Amino acid sequence: MATTTLGILYGGRSGEHEVSLQSATSVVRNVDATRFALKLIGITRDGRWFLQPDSVIKAARNGAPIEGVVEGARQAVQCSPGGGLVVGSKTLALDCVFPVLHGSFGEDGTVQGLLELVDLPYVGAGVLGSALAMDKEIVKRTWQAFGLPVVPFSRVTAAEYRSGGTEVLQAQLRDTIGEGPYFVKPACAGSSVGITRIASSEELDGALQAAFRYDIKALVEPAIPAREIEVAVLGNREPHAFTPGEVVPTHAFYDYEAKYIDPNGAHLVIPAEFPKETLDNARELAVGAFRAADVCGFARVDIFFDKANERLLLNEINTIPGFTRISMFPRMCRHDGLEYPQLLSRLIDLAFERFGERQALDGVWGR
Repeated sequence: MATTTLGILYGGRSGEHEVSLQSATSVVRNVDATRFALKLIGITRDGRWFLQPDSVIKAARNGAPIEGVVEGARQAVQCSPGGGLVVGSKTLALDCVFPVLHGSFGEDGTVQGLLELVDLPYVGAGVLGSALAMDKEIVKRTWQAFGLPVVPFSRVTAAEYRSGGTEVLQAQLRDTIGEGPYFVKPACAGSSVGITRIASSEELDGALQAAFRYDIKALVEPAIPAREIEVAVLGNREPHAFTPGEVVPTHAFYDYEAKYIDPNGAHLVIPAEFPKETLDNARELAVGAFRAADVCGFARVDIFFDKANERLLLNEINTIPGFTRISMFPRMCRHDGLEYPQLLSRLIDLAFERFGERQALDGVWGR
């Protein structure tokens, strides 16, 4: 008999809603049913929460994808600070929550803060770590403060774009990160949503407009000739980095389609074909990035190997990486012997561990 009730949050308001549906489907199919009873909570695109029928869980376990959020007034989920999640007049009996959410309003500290207010353990990074990791500019500045190497970047806000003019921005880019080519990306989005590769600053207008569809701040980075290394990190106080993998995209770059739609969009080579010293350095760098960003639970750290200068550079950290059948994080864990069901159980155990530590603090949790 299952002894722990796990709430799975999926969907959400971000541009990665569809990715969340795929990840949630995989989690439902692979979580240990002998240990965990599931409650599925869907979040609509406009942010409303609904407890899903058990039939959705059963169908997912039998091979059907989760295709959306079933809405119903009687199944609406409300939040009671200090009192948990409520459906109708009854508190939803949950022992832990797994936010299988990607991007804004899910991976950025907002849901994490809500779950702390309702006094529930949850999988993954806390409020600060989630918010830091989500903002590509601020996390890079944090890493720089810790002396960690990062991919060069220049920040552009929507207000600067409107008031400064393209010519001013073009000059700024040339002075800070060179002539191009560039990648232009939203500062607070994931899954390669809104990213454009441009040959020069002459194409900046269209790329910034695409990025500003998803955020009011964009990063422009040099498209350095690089190989992309990914490292799965798992743990709280003593994080462990798994064997790094190398992403070899078959597309122009590792874009949204390559990550989530095309099963042949990229090849993951594990271990990455580098000397052992480089792989060890990548693991050490990933753990350093994880700790510096105050992340706990798990994360995927993306690192570039700059081929021209033969050095490792931090690119991004993802606190709720994709959990689809072709996602990199579970594949890297599996390579080192941690199968998907065991990985999910370990993540939930880490959530309880962190919650217990927080409960024991004086002046916190009403003590």
